[in-house]
Amino acid sequence: MLRALPLAALLALSACSRQAPAPPPPAPPAAPAPSTPPATQSETTPAPAPAATVQNETQQATASQESVDNGAERPARGDASLEQMAALPAAAQLPDGKWKPGVHYDPLVPAQPTSVAPGKVEVVEVLWLACPHCYALEPYIGNWLKTKPSYVEFVRVPVMWQPIHRAHARLYYALDALGRQDLIAKAFDTIHDLAERKLPPLVGSSDDETFRVQQQFATQNGISADDFAKAYNSFTVSSNLQRAEQLTQRYHVEGVPFFVVNGKYTTDVAKAGHDCPQTTPSCGEKKLIELIGDLVATEHRH
Repeated sequence: MLRALPLAALLALSACSRQAPAPPPPAPPAAPAPSTPPATQSETTPAPAPAATVQNETQQATASQESVDNGAERPARGDASLEQMAALPAAAQLPDGKWKPGVHYDPLVPAQPTSVAPGKVEVVEVLWLACPHCYALEPYIGNWLKTKPSYVEFVRVPVMWQPIHRAHARLYYALDALGRQDLIAKAFDTIHDLAERKLPPLVGSSDDETFRVQQQFATQNGISADDFAKAYNSFTVSSNLQRAEQLTQRYHVEGVPFFVVNGKYTTDVAKAGHDCPQTTPSCGEKKLIELIGDLVATEHRH
């Protein structure tokens, strides 16, 4: 297990490989997960010892690459030859050929079913509430949501790698089940505010303590203790967590924030901004929104 570091320092680390921490990148892109080679623009966390608590996970969460290598069997990627070629949109379908498969986006093989009605195009963001890169991307996502086409359905899925991620995912789905999506945004803010002050980001040293901390957050924001407890332990929340676990594996999520367009294409800030000069602030984030727009338009036409 890694030596415990101050939480704020850990959350400041980014672009770390699975083997050893690396300096932070010039811009905040994706946070890589552990079973991949070192990434140049990402945030990550090593696999903890089996007895590690959620608090220990919090201390490790951004010290190095986000780890999913916990021994669980993961779905294999499809054959990267003919199957991938068949999954790609024709070059003429994307404007000016400015987006290159394998560079700016990847085909998801095999393609995954979506949960939207016919005629709709699904965009999924896989995220972690304590991820600095996800948090930095929020203003861009918020602006895009105000202008996205009506045929686009935006879905968020909390990543399910380790206990720390599952703890925040349960809070996410409990608040969602209570119809308090406004508090999901507030939890996002609170987690990062606490991290900056070197305090545990809405987690404790055990499952029971994590529940108490998150319940206190809920009651301070107008939810009764009983209502939160019922939602927290509900079948709906358990089902959503199970689905999030499945999607984390099926999408081959190796870093967050991570985007899936209509179950067919995946991308992130680093890939979309592949051609961005390092000296251009926010270029990757802007390119990501632009790429998602072009991919959803292509899907809608077909």
